[in-house]
Amino acid sequence: MTKDQINGIRVIPLGGQGELGKNMYIVEVNQDMFLLDAGLMFPEEEMLGIDAVIPDISYVIENRERVKAILLSHGHDDQIGALSYVLKYIKAPVYGTKLTLALAKEKMKENDFKGKAELIEIQSDSILNFPSSKISFFRTNHSIPDSIGIAIHTEEGAIVYTSDFKFDQSATELYKPEIGKMAALGEAGVLCLMSDSIGAESSGYTPSEAIVEQEMIQTFQQARGRLIVTCFASNIIRIQHVFNAASISGRKVVVVGKNIQRIYETSLKLGYLTLSEELLIPASQLKQYPDHEVVILLTGQQRDPITVLQKMVKGQHKHVSIKREDTVILAVAPSKGGEVTLFKTIDMLYRTGATVVSNRNIVHVTGHGSQEELKMMLNLMKPKYLMPVRGEYRQLYAHQKLGIGAGLSKDHVVVADKGDVVEISSNQIRLSSKVTSGNVLIDGSGVGDVGNIVLRDRRLLSQDGTLIVVVTLNRGDKSIAAGPEIISRGFVYVRESEKLMDEAAVLVHNIVQKARTSHPFDWAVLKQDMRDSLNQYLFEKTKRRPMILPIIMEI
Repeated sequence: MTKDQINGIRVIPLGGQGELGKNMYIVEVNQDMFLLDAGLMFPEEEMLGIDAVIPDISYVIENRERVKAILLSHGHDDQIGALSYVLKYIKAPVYGTKLTLALAKEKMKENDFKGKAELIEIQSDSILNFPSSKISFFRTNHSIPDSIGIAIHTEEGAIVYTSDFKFDQSATELYKPEIGKMAALGEAGVLCLMSDSIGAESSGYTPSEAIVEQEMIQTFQQARGRLIVTCFASNIIRIQHVFNAASISGRKVVVVGKNIQRIYETSLKLGYLTLSEELLIPASQLKQYPDHEVVILLTGQQRDPITVLQKMVKGQHKHVSIKREDTVILAVAPSKGGEVTLFKTIDMLYRTGATVVSNRNIVHVTGHGSQEELKMMLNLMKPKYLMPVRGEYRQLYAHQKLGIGAGLSKDHVVVADKGDVVEISSNQIRLSSKVTSGNVLIDGSGVGDVGNIVLRDRRLLSQDGTLIVVVTLNRGDKSIAAGPEIISRGFVYVRESEKLMDEAAVLVHNIVQKARTSHPFDWAVLKQDMRDSLNQYLFEKTKRRPMILPIIMEI
């Protein structure tokens, strides 16, 4: 796509559509390109060994000279987690609120980012001016402070990106949304609303955080022994509820878990978390206090809190083992694919005799608005077009139905997939073409070096294991000098399968003897014959298909 072809307004999702996380949206206004968020996604069940997933930004790299700004909506990893990767290739200023940029800096440090980054702090009343457009912001209500929506003002009207939001009528000052600004945008004219869809299947309103806090305080006051509370490290408002309830009930707090220091310390330093210094104690002092004076706050990302909780149940944790008098509060929603792990953990907790407080009490609510809140955003913004964003396809589809039910015509609501180019004008909104999109997998320090073939091999290894065949041949006549030696890993227990291993060794011996008579002697053919013959033989005997790795050496 050359520069003289670029004209008008386009929205291109590179992530966040048909999935949870990995949020990144491109808005093009004539020659100017803006990136809205740069997030990661936590790996799904089948992504064995993968640490994180980020968007494929090939299209952005191809058009890097047009990128005018990277705009961050809030400080969750699914908004900022891919920033280090993007800034390796794109030299553009990054705009975000104070907490968002502070967390982004810490994340970049965690990712060992060595380059230069221009991070520019904004407030919700900041205005940015570019040749093609003006950009304004408005505060939104989410589970982390300093969350904002983004409005890109064009000659055709505003493109508004809500990111994650809900409307909590009891929100405290740090979390209050600027509803007046939203209404003013609607009155001025919103061309397209890119609105959060995660709660689009939930009827009514998302319950208030004030109800959660009251439930938490009541549970803290009623508990006779220790309290163990699990929540995600990024859920700042829930962590504040734990501190408040502990202070009111006269308990000390021990903070345990991965990834807590970056978020917790940054939020505390900047004043987005408030607590008295004497409230916190280190885990090493846990036994110095009676049980009824202690709260253990267990945090982390994705399944980390549940995994650590399992260790506590099994008595494998360094500082804490669950006992009968404990009360465990599960202030987390199960991650995608993590439902079985969560319910298994709850079952294990009940076996210990501990009191479990989970979904039967309101100790956790989502940070996303339900159907009535999505309708409220539509009514405030009065958009000409709606583009549901942020969610799996069923949620995007539910949001589409919601928009049509709220009065938008069907051709004014577009559900886009990753890589779709959505062209917008005052006359129409339509899907026009596609750009390169997809997943870039991060495994350890490697970025993008693990693909479908590696994942397939990992899946095979996890299912039927591997069989390694080692044979040493004489260099001259290709006779067997040593072996065949067969090593099983994850396939069968060798001591109980000696006959199978012996027969497999005989099979390999015969294959090598046959290969000696071939002219010329072909190493590749020999290895493939070993794989094919062993694969057929082992499947007939065991109904399993291990990965077979022949190793042939010469002396």
